[in-house]
Amino acid sequence: MSCEVLARDGTKLCVEVHGDGPTLVLSCGWCTTRENFRPQVAPLVAAGMRVVFFDYRGHGQSDVPADESSYTMPILIEDLASVLDHAAPGEPAVVGGLSFGGLLSLHFALARPERVRALVLIDSGPGFKNPDAAARWMAQVERVSSRLEERGMEALLTGRAVETSVGRRPELASTQAAARAIAAQDPRGLARFGRHAAGPAPSVIDELPQIGVPALVVVGAEDDAYLRAAEVLSAKLPRATHVVIPGAGHIVNIEQAEAFNAAVIDFLRKIGVAKR
Repeated sequence: MSCEVLARDGTKLCVEVHGDGPTLVLSCGWCTTRENFRPQVAPLVAAGMRVVFFDYRGHGQSDVPADESSYTMPILIEDLASVLDHAAPGEPAVVGGLSFGGLLSLHFALARPERVRALVLIDSGPGFKNPDAAARWMAQVERVSSRLEERGMEALLTGRAVETSVGRRPELASTQAAARAIAAQDPRGLARFGRHAAGPAPSVIDELPQIGVPALVVVGAEDDAYLRAAEVLSAKLPRATHVVIPGAGHIVNIEQAEAFNAAVIDFLRKIGVAKR
């Protein structure tokens, strides 16, 4: 099911590939793992897609480099390229992700446009251009990183943090599986990733009009922190489709998996990628 893919610097990335067809690669949110996308595998494979997801460096079952300089946006773009070189060599793919994963997908589309067939942006945004907003985000990242170092993975799976890690439906088997995978991580890698990649990630808001591929912008109706960001993405991306999923917060793909999967498959069919 899973395999190791070597990044350009030798870091081992844990990757899963399911199905055989046009490729859709999904990148997770900061501090979560590839297990967060488990509810998408069977429906998307049934729709004729090759579904690829992976753990970032410092996350899940991938390596956790000790060197803090190993966690930067350019390096993560190269990691995503390595994953695609393994799963779909030489082919453009549908590239997507949730939260930070969506922002990484946008950076990748700008850096490697020849590898991107379409985008799926989930409860995400273009990053913070305003210096005050960027400073507030960095302060939040530092608080989370410090809590991870002090309290371990419990910091993500208790209190309000659980809503942006595994969602608000603890009764679901998919929520429980995602929580177990998150709990097994090394908090030091997540803290390094936050401080040097997720926190200082550059904004791409001014470059959005340059991204000419079809883009699905999907957001949970109750994810207040990202509703406006989704509107901005939809307004500035030239070929955007905007979908709001009722009854969902930040982890829309777990909380309302059926509605989310239907929206993604409908988009992929309309752009001629998924089978009908």
